[in-house]
Amino acid sequence: MALTVETESRIYHSLRAVFGATAHLASLGFTIFVAVVARPGSSLFSWHPFLMSLAFSFLMTEALLTFSPESSLLQSFSRKAKVRFHWALQLLSLTCAVLGLAIISYNKYRKGKDHFVTWHGLTGLLTVLYATMQCMGGLALLYPKLMKNWTLSKLKLYHATSGLIGYILGCASLMLGMCSLWFTISVTGVSWYLSMLCPILTSLVIMNQVSNAYLYRKRIQP
Repeated sequence: MALTVETESRIYHSLRAVFGATAHLASLGFTIFVAVVARPGSSLFSWHPFLMSLAFSFLMTEALLTFSPESSLLQSFSRKAKVRFHWALQLLSLTCAVLGLAIISYNKYRKGKDHFVTWHGLTGLLTVLYATMQCMGGLALLYPKLMKNWTLSKLKLYHATSGLIGYILGCASLMLGMCSLWFTISVTGVSWYLSMLCPILTSLVIMNQVSNAYLYRKRIQP
């Protein structure tokens, strides 16, 4: 028996809601797991994985999911409130990322080790720099009068798509970090695979969200 368009739409939105909720849990669960493994405060290095997972797994994911039609924690709030909340979380995310980068750089310097010589280090540096520029670009949406020659719709499109690239970079940096010697010694077996699955899952959810909001011309309508 063929499904009606309305039924297909309900199933589609229900699936998006389920995966969105899973992304919330995965981002939080992964950050808590890294905190347990790293034990922040036990050493200078221990703050690096904790701050980076907090920045790119939890805060940035929640900042982007704020605009999800199905799984936003602020669905009853106005668009303006969501934008402010998104901006606040992104600033917190960037602050944690910069601190995490500064800590690992100082730790490497203190031990006389070379830095930014691995894919993880290079990707992490690129991600932090990109996130900084992305936050600066977000000012154009907070204060659109600064960009008089650009329409608001174009600014939203460019900010969303470039933000998606930045988020994927962040997830890639986390995944490369999970291939590091420290993480592979600390986490093994099924736990390692589940940890790797978390940024993959959240990145797919965010990609779907941004694509449906800005990139797909045809959408499923009820």
